[in-house]
Amino acid sequence: MRRPLIIAAVLAAAIGGGAYVLAQGMPPGQRMPGGQMPMQQGQMPMQQGQMPMQQGQMPMMQGMHPTGPGASAPASQAFATAMNKMHRDMAIEYSGNADRDFAAGMIPHHQGAIDMARIALQYGQDAEVRKLAEQIIAAQEKEIAQLRAILARLPAQ
Repeated sequence: MRRPLIIAAVLAAAIGGGAYVLAQGMPPGQRMPGGQMPMQQGQMPMQQGQMPMQQGQMPMMQGMHPTGPGASAPASQAFATAMNKMHRDMAIEYSGNADRDFAAGMIPHHQGAIDMARIALQYGQDAEVRKLAEQIIAAQEKEIAQLRAILARLPAQ
């Protein structure tokens, strides 16, 4: 089960989604390439008051908007839409049961990976990426079915 998650993370990183999420918590003048957060020596971002959660806002809840030279490309728009949906859907109501909450949160996460893989198939050209996207779809669909079976089996509280 770990391999498909790692593959999905690599695919998401390859399209730049991870760096974008990291960078969104920073004011525009302080964003750095690759989503790095500038820090003064010996300071953590939390000491600077730059962590978005301290402001009551998480970057994924603000919605992602593609940036960079390819921002207006249909693939970029599609990836941003898929990531926004995934992040919205991952905002589950927690039950207090770690097993249920894990399964409930992972279903939209896996669906997001499937959606992004389908976008890669729709717009991508590279044979290796296309093969990886197909593998991600197959693995994540199987795991979603498993997670749904777990939710059906576990008590609601």
